[in-house]
Amino acid sequence: MAEHRIGFVSHYYSNLEVAGIELSSGLKVGDTVHILGHTSDFTQTVSSIQIEHETVDSAKAGDPVAIKVDERVRVHDQVLLVTPN
Repeated sequence: MAEHRIGFVSHYYSNLEVAGIELSSGLKVGDTVHILGHTSDFTQTVSSIQIEHETVDSAKAGDPVAIKVDERVRVHDQVLLVTPN
C-alpha cells in the first residue's frame, strides 16, 4: 500500500471523537487514511466528512474538514491517504 500526505490535524474534539483536519489534497467518504504522530498511529476508513457542520461526500485541498476518528489524535498529527499499489 502506498501513502501520501493529504493534511494535518488542526483540532481534536475529545467529547465528540472528531478530528479537525486542514487538507492539502482531496478526500472523500470511503477513503482509507493513516493518522500518524508522536503517539498516534492507526488506519481507518473515512465514514463521514463535515465542512462547517454540513455533511459532504468529498472535500478538496484547502477545505477545513471534520471527520470521526477511531482513536485519540493530537494537533499536528499527519494525515496520510492510503492507496493500493
